[in-house]
Amino acid sequence: MSIKSTTHVNFRGNARAALEFYRDVFDGDLTVITYGAMHAAQSPEQEEQIMWGQVTAPSGFAIMAFDVPADRPYDKGVTPFYESVRGDSVEDVTPIWEKLTDGATILQKLEPSPWAPAYGMLTDRFGVTWVVDVAAGAAPTE
Repeated sequence: MSIKSTTHVNFRGNARAALEFYRDVFDGDLTVITYGAMHAAQSPEQEEQIMWGQVTAPSGFAIMAFDVPADRPYDKGVTPFYESVRGDSVEDVTPIWEKLTDGATILQKLEPSPWAPAYGMLTDRFGVTWVVDVAAGAAPTE
């Protein structure tokens, strides 16, 4: 038996923009269902908001997201989770890191660390904090 975990991120009105960004970063495929398509919109503004969405990529990356309806409480909190992206080499993670930095706040520059050949942390323009690193024990590369 195999179990796979996928992070599900909650937004208030900008899930589509976030998913499109992640699709581009990870060269993935975007699938969305809007509240309007499901005849579940509570207001005209909600018609095009995401009721269910996901990005999947050939690399195995996956993330899900939706727009929390206006009638439900929503507080994105302060760093409620980190999304971790781990590769086998610096070459694997550097292009992802570079794309994620678009509009991001860098918390830790991607560089060698005592526990990994490369480690970095940033909060992207949608408020999601990402940890990007190379698997411990992997050979450091320049």
